[in-house]
Amino acid sequence: MTVDLRGHGDSDWAADGDYSLDALAADVRAIAAALPNPPALIGASLGGLSALLAAGEAPPASFRALVLVDVVPRIEMAGANEIRDFMTGNPDGFASLDEAAEAVARYIPHRPRPKDTSGLAKNLRLRKDGRYHWHWDPAMMASRRGEIRSGEQHERLEAAARALTIPTLLIRGGRSRVVSMEGVAEFRQLVPHAEFVNIESADHMVAGDANDAFNTPLLDFLERSR
Repeated sequence: MTVDLRGHGDSDWAADGDYSLDALAADVRAIAAALPNPPALIGASLGGLSALLAAGEAPPASFRALVLVDVVPRIEMAGANEIRDFMTGNPDGFASLDEAAEAVARYIPHRPRPKDTSGLAKNLRLRKDGRYHWHWDPAMMASRRGEIRSGEQHERLEAAARALTIPTLLIRGGRSRVVSMEGVAEFRQLVPHAEFVNIESADHMVAGDANDAFNTPLLDFLERSR
């Protein structure tokens, strides 16, 4: 099951503008509770933080396993700011899919720009103003700005990681500017039983950069964690 967090993709936007980690983790737990068996959680970036908090602060029997994709409690702020700047960089949207493709190419210059930009339509909404806007709710960044800057979030995520007892895998993009090897080392001290895979050819968007290299260790881990 692939689930869009609130404010992402085709999920509804939060009417009250609440995109706190508390709200996101509560959503993850609610989805898990509706399933017939405890699921394995796989989360990248903000989805990974939500999964970490959901699993680390829940009874161990709530989840079968946890996979974190290029995210740990200690985030490198320079890389996080690059993501924020991209997400907030075009508040008025784009006149065309080609214009949006140019913005993406500037953000991830290491990935070849596709000749066919029609696939971007899945990530954009054509609004009544005739312009294309990203799926995510612009209120999301404003809602999370204070939380990201506070030390409380880091301490809470560390505590959640320390509490993990379920099988855990961390997959890092070798070119990531969001997760450093120092952050990985800190995470492995917090979660000694965690497995770790570093995919050299990938940046922060690991699955998009190196899908086969991502899937191989992921599927192996999930099979062993049944």
